[in-house]
Amino acid sequence: MALSSSTLLLVKSHISLSSFSNPSLYFSKRTSSKPQLGGLPGETRIRVRRISLSIINARADDRKEDIVIVGAGIAGLATAVSLQRLGIRTLVLEQGESLRTGGTSLTLFKNGWKALDAIGVGNDLRSQFLEIQGMAIKSEDGRELRSFRFKDEDESQEVRAVERRVLLETLASRLPPDAISFSSKLANIERSENGETLLELEDGICISAKILIACDGIRSPVAKLMGFPEPNYVGHCAFRGLAYFPEGQPFEPKVNYIYGKGVRAGYVPVSETKVYWFICYNSPSPGPKITDPSILRQQAEQLVRNWPTELINLINLTPDDTIIRTSLVDRWLWPSISPPASTGSIVLVGDAWHPMTPNLGQGACCALEDSIVLTKKLAEAIKSKRTSVEDALKAYGSERWPRIFPLTVRAYLVGALLQWDNPVICALRDNIVVPKLVRLGPVLEHTNFEFDPL
Repeated sequence: MALSSSTLLLVKSHISLSSFSNPSLYFSKRTSSKPQLGGLPGETRIRVRRISLSIINARADDRKEDIVIVGAGIAGLATAVSLQRLGIRTLVLEQGESLRTGGTSLTLFKNGWKALDAIGVGNDLRSQFLEIQGMAIKSEDGRELRSFRFKDEDESQEVRAVERRVLLETLASRLPPDAISFSSKLANIERSENGETLLELEDGICISAKILIACDGIRSPVAKLMGFPEPNYVGHCAFRGLAYFPEGQPFEPKVNYIYGKGVRAGYVPVSETKVYWFICYNSPSPGPKITDPSILRQQAEQLVRNWPTELINLINLTPDDTIIRTSLVDRWLWPSISPPASTGSIVLVGDAWHPMTPNLGQGACCALEDSIVLTKKLAEAIKSKRTSVEDALKAYGSERWPRIFPLTVRAYLVGALLQWDNPVICALRDNIVVPKLVRLGPVLEHTNFEFDPL
């Protein structure tokens, strides 16, 4: 969730907690064990919204809601739709004036499609996007190093690239018209004496929520208030785009990867007329934010100017509003060190809890998995009364952590290996590791995730 500079401040990690009755809800001095870029020993500088958290009495004129979801991204909408299917109403707060449909596309593997089927939107999306049959890996000079067919390795595998805009609009269409409140930006979060969470919006509206589900992205203010550190920049940035072929795109339905020295690229057909592409490159820092499409296009082309010509063609055929550059970040949820996914009746879902790099194609898939698991835990607590909401949220975190933590670490390591820039190591990769040692089955083993339907 984007943060405007006018609502940011710098906070040092030695803020006093003595006056707070529940310190776990506030800033705590926790730092990742992973190497940090910059910064001083003993000091963590955190960029946060001007949001506070304190214990107060609820006001009679506050709007009352059982469940409030912060963020109308993939995690937020999927959770709202999942709960809706079980007859549990939610209110989704979105700071934007409309759905955040910017960006390009994302690749969903079979675990993501199982979650979409459980939510009830899988078939609607399948009809709009191509099923990807396999993958090919090439060197920067165009030589094919290896190719695979997904069904040969796993008959149940299903891979499709999905436009983010279409996914969000499809999920939102399953909710009642008043389920999403746009232009609803959090200004303040407080806890009432009865355990509910009081949310004050920038327009002055106050909402009292029995349960708060934070799906507000990698820069989640709620996660920061729960003691989570900023996500870590992993040393790579990526250009992404969605090329448009009005007369029909010419590519086979497969993922194409191209490996260079400190740079890698890829492209995959999304539909009959659109092709998603990316270029990932090493960078010591994220660099300044650039939004000018002409500059982004020029920089992307410069990285692959001597590579296979189809990449340059894809960049040139990309509309201005679908080319972006992002820095890659993650957060490792170290056992016994990282805060839990929930505190009282507040819980984190998706990137707000576990941002990960896109090297395994599991960020969106895991957010969808989160929504299913959380929905089942909450529904049981709300309907059966056999367990408390707090215990249900704890059970969600306990069940998801063994799945999320290894995937986050694995995604980071895969990215680090693929971003090698040493010529000798790259030669070994291109001539021995990829052609002779890589097997697709183990690479995609993480997509084998089972859960019962809602």
